Amino acid sequence: MAAPIVPESESIRRAVLLLNAVDSGRFPRLLSRLLQKLHLKAESSFSEEEEEKLQIAFSLEKQDLHLVLETISFILEQAVYHNLKPPSLQQQLQSIHLDQDKAEAFASAWAAAGQDTIEKFRQRVLTPQKLETIGWQLNLQMAESMQAKLKSPRAVLELGVSNEDSKNLKKVFVEFSHQELFEFYNKLETIQAQLDSLT
Repeated sequence: MAAPIVPESESIRRAVLLLNAVDSGRFPRLLSRLLQKLHLKAESSFSEEEEEKLQIAFSLEKQDLHLVLETISFILEQAVYHNLKPPSLQQQLQSIHLDQDKAEAFASAWAAAGQDTIEKFRQRVLTPQKLETIGWQLNLQMAESMQAKLKSPRAVLELGVSNEDSKNLKKVFVEFSHQELFEFYNKLETIQAQLDSLT
């Protein structure tokens, strides 16, 4: 068997006991929902109201429900990280004493949505915002006094950024003098050189 992906800590042992007591009929839907939202860092899988309904449906205290949800998410994240095959996931879960029906539910949910989930994690960006568009314009300010030859060129960059969880484009405007733009350009060159050295 592969190295264990889930450590047998005190909280995992407690979570396994709680998971084993969860209604097997409702469990697959819970797994499916957690898998759908697993890649969204900033978003909770359930609203406050939904959590209250889950507490009633699964007869769990709030603290125990959170432990169950966090443990399921942790197990699924480990499956993503290790790119586990469904039978291997089932075997790993049975080795930490998860009941066979629950381990099978994990394996079948993973078989159905595992590859999609892994792909969503691959596409997820490390920072919350991603650069989508770049625009620019040049502004030239002329002096108003007798020294009409004084010119102050300014470059304005328009950066369209989107949040990973929503596709709304937010525009950020950055203004540079000639010197500031030159320094910015040099920093970009350094970044490009470092990226090139990594590939």
